[in-house]
Amino acid sequence: MMILRLATVLLVYALACTARAEVTVYTADLIRTMEPAVPEATAVAVEQGRIVAVGSLDDMAPVLRLRGGTVDRRFEGQVIVPGFIDPHVHPSLPAVLTQFPFVAPDDWSLPTGAFPGATTPEAYKVRLLELAQQHTDPTVPFITWGYHPLWHGEVWRADLNDWFEDQPVMIWHRSFHELIGNDAAWALLGVTAEDAAGTEEADWERGHFYEGGLKAVVGKLGFLFEPARFGHGMQNFLTMMHQNGVTTALDMGTGIFGDPVREIAAVRAVAETFPVPARIILTPIIVDFLARGIAPAQALAEVRTWQSQDTARVTVGNHFKLMLDGAIFSGLSQFGPPGYLDGHQGVWMAPREATHDYARTFWDAGFQLHAHANGDAAAAWFIDLLETLLRESPRADHRMTLEHFAYSTEDQTRQLSALDALVSANPYYHYILSELYAESWLGPDRARQMVRLGSLERAGVPLGLHSDSPMAPLSPLTLIWAASARETIGGSPGLASEALSRRGALRAVTIDAAWILGREDDLGSIRAGKIADFTVLDADPMTVPDDQLRDIGIIATVFAGSPYPVTR
Repeated sequence: MMILRLATVLLVYALACTARAEVTVYTADLIRTMEPAVPEATAVAVEQGRIVAVGSLDDMAPVLRLRGGTVDRRFEGQVIVPGFIDPHVHPSLPAVLTQFPFVAPDDWSLPTGAFPGATTPEAYKVRLLELAQQHTDPTVPFITWGYHPLWHGEVWRADLNDWFEDQPVMIWHRSFHELIGNDAAWALLGVTAEDAAGTEEADWERGHFYEGGLKAVVGKLGFLFEPARFGHGMQNFLTMMHQNGVTTALDMGTGIFGDPVREIAAVRAVAETFPVPARIILTPIIVDFLARGIAPAQALAEVRTWQSQDTARVTVGNHFKLMLDGAIFSGLSQFGPPGYLDGHQGVWMAPREATHDYARTFWDAGFQLHAHANGDAAAAWFIDLLETLLRESPRADHRMTLEHFAYSTEDQTRQLSALDALVSANPYYHYILSELYAESWLGPDRARQMVRLGSLERAGVPLGLHSDSPMAPLSPLTLIWAASARETIGGSPGLASEALSRRGALRAVTIDAAWILGREDDLGSIRAGKIADFTVLDADPMTVPDDQLRDIGIIATVFAGSPYPVTR
């Protein structure tokens, strides 16, 4: 009997060893693990999508002896870092906007081509006319994204009528929060004066719909979501992720186009079949439920239904997004005294009472709250809301996150630290906006302090860097550069005191970004037990000079242990 039992045990062990996938050991010139205990290595062992061991190739000898496997030297001479994480993107925005060309103040390199920036009204008009002539589909308007009046001058309905006559043309503001069209475009879409009259955030004479007023127009843009068009756009977004080394992205606004079920299905349909896998986590947003008249408890029930349909690549996470003030690009953010120097006012995106009700409902359900907040008045509301929630319903490790962080004060940094808040910041704001905003809206002192990352680092506030794609390029290396070099679009140096250290910036797109996602146990660093997501680079982002940082080559991504070379 004992011999039979021993034979059975040995058979089970043999079958288990046979079923186990062999270890693959990837070697590299340098592995930056983002783990303080073992910060650098030259080899990492992977089995069934997870990391088994990290160290030198000699350190891997016991692993290979005990588990079996091979050494893969394809990345020798390269640098491996944890798979980049972008903690705030909008997959549907690039899926929509890359269906058309870009004309923005800054340069853009996309899977659909290179689009150089236009920084004067004259250059913008010339480029707009040139691209519109290339538009050949009479069933949809010509649309371009990237317009901004501080660079391109004021362009309204009458101007577009004059320039394009009967051709339907729409220009999407660089913020995405504004849309301007000519008579032919509105007639083609069936948008009327009555649509504009139904919202305070529209000006029919100017052909201008903005912030909440966009909902009067978005429903007429169904062609953007036709499966072939939207699917190709989603492929553009996923290609951008891969080419820039991003293996995980947190969406921050599922439902901004008004039909979250359709949007989730459309994102999932492409992401699940794209040849390079990536992880997309979707976040419901308050403005969707407000626009549909859905009460907080019912909204929570809807989200639970969406979560029940999660797949390996696309999930609806335990995150919920609030909207406080308007877009920084539009000058509609909310600033405390002295406000905007030209006297104009920002906007609030949702009533305070309703915001509190949604926040409290999802807070009590264990969700992590994220709040779009750009100006210091919005940061003050964020702080007040968090204090209220903690007083009403105390909760440990809440990780409530202030999103964007365009302008704040040193006092607010200390308050955020005291409340254990997180920040997900867009450092590109300082790069592209600070010079012109110093002259037009904020004055030099506040403009130079935009996106005050140095103060957060000194206070020990955990922070991530995001692209808010397409508000910045979907490129973590660009974000690291913008945060640490702190230059402006004109090449001027910013305040050194508000620059983020290079190490802090790399953490902010790896392990600290994983903390913001609530996925630090699986993602963000290279240690035994975590998912084997890596980004492979041709240079070390910790040591290259500032002027070379953005141009480091992305060699490959490794997703759950499988390599995917980058081709362009």
